Amino acid sequence: MPTLLRRPRAFPVWVPLLIAALLVLADQALKAWALANLTEGATPIPFLPGLLSWQLTFNTGAAWSLFSGSAVPLALVRLAVGIGILVYLALRPQPRLLSVLLAMIAAGAIGNSIDGLVQGRVTDMFYSPLLSAVTQALNAGHFPIFNIADICVVLGTLLLVVVSFAEERRSKAKTT
Repeated sequence: MPTLLRRPRAFPVWVPLLIAALLVLADQALKAWALANLTEGATPIPFLPGLLSWQLTFNTGAAWSLFSGSAVPLALVRLAVGIGILVYLALRPQPRLLSVLLAMIAAGAIGNSIDGLVQGRVTDMFYSPLLSAVTQALNAGHFPIFNIADICVVLGTLLLVVVSFAEERRSKAKTT
C-alpha cells in the first residue's frame, strides 16, 4: 500500500533539481535585496508585526554563531551536502514528498554555501521577535536572525522527521 514516503510515483529527475534551483535563486535574490536596502546594526523593521522583522546581520559560522570564523570550511561542507543530495536524487529518484523535502534541504545548504564562499559570511535578514521571546524565556538568548536557506534546511529537516515518525507509527499499527 502506498504511503507518503513510499508512493510508487516519483517526479521526473529534473523536478527536484528545479525546486532546488528556484529556492537557491529566491534565497540569493532576497540576500541581494537585503544587502542593498538594509543596514547592519539598524533597528529591526517590522514586516509582520510581532512575528517577523527585517534586520540585516552576517554570520561567519552556523546557527547561534556556532563555529564562528569558519565560513569557508562550513561552506565547503554545505556545498558537498547540497550537491550530494541532488546527485542522489538524480541517480535514485525518490517518492515525491521525499524528493521535495530533500530538494529543500539541498537548496538551503547550497544557498548558504554560496555566501560563505563568495563573501566569507552568510547574510541573514529575518528576525522573529516571537521566537526570540521563546528562546529568551528559556535563557538561550535571542533567536538567530535567519534567511530563506535556513528556512529550507530547518523546515525540510523538521518535515522529514515528522513524516518519518508518522510512517513508522503507521507501519507499527498495521503489524499489530
